[in-house]
This record gives sequence, structure tokens and C-alpha cells, in this order.
Amino acid sequence: METVLRVTETIKSFRESRLSALRPPTEFFDYNRVSRPADLNQATHRISYNTRYFSGNYGVVVALLAVYALITNLSLILAVIFLVGGFAAINRFAVDPIQVGEHVVTQKSLYTGLFVIGIPLLWFASPFSTFFWLVGASAVLILGHASIMEPGIESEYSTVQDAV
Repeated sequence: METVLRVTETIKSFRESRLSALRPPTEFFDYNRVSRPADLNQATHRISYNTRYFSGNYGVVVALLAVYALITNLSLILAVIFLVGGFAAINRFAVDPIQVGEHVVTQKSLYTGLFVIGIPLLWFASPFSTFFWLVGASAVLILGHASIMEPGIESEYSTVQDAV
């Protein structure tokens, strides 16, 4: 019961901290504010401002890309389910050594078998390429959006507010 309360509190604090920073889609996709930066200094300023201003929206973009990467990589899902399910099954059903014929099967030997089968499955599922695809796709989308979106008029007042 305590775990359920802790999870609900974590979800509530996540909702208050991250989801409150979400900007409306009309503001995030405002094509009237799209323009090419004049130079690298202006692009850097825009990226700095927009990554803070749209941080909640960019988090949603990364989450959606991660879900897409997992859905399209079925072998990775199966390998992770196999490993997590194997750990759960061994911890739940094979706590004590089991006598099978003349052999004694211990928890250690079950974990060894799980690793011998699960690690090559995970390796062939290419989790590293999925991770680096996620990093690259997120960086291109976020930096591209942040650099072409002109900061709103409120950005001029944020420097004044920081000074006060």
C-alpha cells in the first residue's frame, strides 16, 4: 500500500512540475513565428531561450520518439520482456534449489541460463543503435525547432525580470 501511495505522489509531482510547463500546441506550432536566424549568435540565443520555454513540449517529443522507437523495434521489446520476465519468474518460483532427476538446479544456474540466452537476444535487438537514433532524432528535431522559432515578446521581459 505504501508503494502505491509513493507512486501516486511521484506521478502527482511529475504532473505539477513537468506537465505544467507544457505550452499549447497553437503556440508550439505557430508558423507565423518561424524564421531563419540571421547568424549563429541569434540561433544560439533562440535555442537557449526556446529550450527553456518549450521544455515540457520537448519532453513530450522525446517521449513520443522513444515510444515510436520501441514499437518499431519488436525484437528489442521481446528481448526486454524475456529478460525481465525471466528475472521475475526466477525470483518468484525458484527461490530454493530444485531437484530435477539427479541434478540440483539452483537460482544461480537459472540466472546463468537466462543470461546465456537473454544477452545475445538483447545484443541482436541492437539497443545501442535504437538509443543513438533516439538521441540523434531528438537533437535534430529539438534544435531545429528551437533555432527557427522566434522568441515571443515575453522573452524581452525575461531579461529584465532576471535583472530585478
